[in-house]
Amino acid sequence: MTVAERTADIVNVHGLDIEVQTRGAGAPLLLLASEEQLEAQSAAVADLARDHKVVMPSPPGFGRSGRPDWMTSPDDLAYVMLDLAEMLDLEGVPLVGFSLGGWIAAEMATKDDSRFSHLVLVDALGVKIGGPTDVDIQDLWIQHPAKVAAMKWHDQEKGRRDFAAMPDDELAVVARNVESFARFCWEPYMHNPKLKHRLHRISVPTHVIWGENDGVCTTSYGRAYAGLIPGASFETIGAAGHYPHIEQPEAFGRSLRAFIA
Repeated sequence: MTVAERTADIVNVHGLDIEVQTRGAGAPLLLLASEEQLEAQSAAVADLARDHKVVMPSPPGFGRSGRPDWMTSPDDLAYVMLDLAEMLDLEGVPLVGFSLGGWIAAEMATKDDSRFSHLVLVDALGVKIGGPTDVDIQDLWIQHPAKVAAMKWHDQEKGRRDFAAMPDDELAVVARNVESFARFCWEPYMHNPKLKHRLHRISVPTHVIWGENDGVCTTSYGRAYAGLIPGASFETIGAAGHYPHIEQPEAFGRSLRAFIA
């Protein structure tokens, strides 16, 4: 199959407009992107779209989705994504989430994983592993941008974006994504204190994938996260930071396909 079929729609979910992009036309797979929304044009998604219909909704506040004032956390976003999955009649599909998208996916699965065949979390945020003074997840908003880039990327060239060349409407989306990320994840910082006590509720096969060189949240954090989910497997991808699917799409694709096959 040639991956040329690309669509973007607005789906109204109980009064809230949600942007939904799709790639490919095979068996459905629900994909929740990272906070930077890098996935839509990535080689990893293009590869998945060879034999899957990759459904990529932008959570409230991201992309071109609405953001009502009453929403304050990824826990709220998870309910909207579950409603969307129901409206799209997604049944027995893999659920894959990256970084913030992984956090939302984990929240979804603790509430109702009956629509999902597999759960894949990639460098997911969302839990507090250590004590009050332990830095489980680096503070991305107080550090110099160069230091943040070094935390996120093994090869920083792969993370460079040419903002000067972007049209204004794309820049507005980038700025909005940053704003919503801060709004939903600032307090408490990058986690839901309740989530780690709910992860035992996940009953679908779960695979946790981590970039070996992730400086945002290390492999130790990832292993501990996986350990909170019954039966979850854990795998690292070498020469990759917080976005292993962007830096090493072939290795990521092999890991994902072996798990959901």
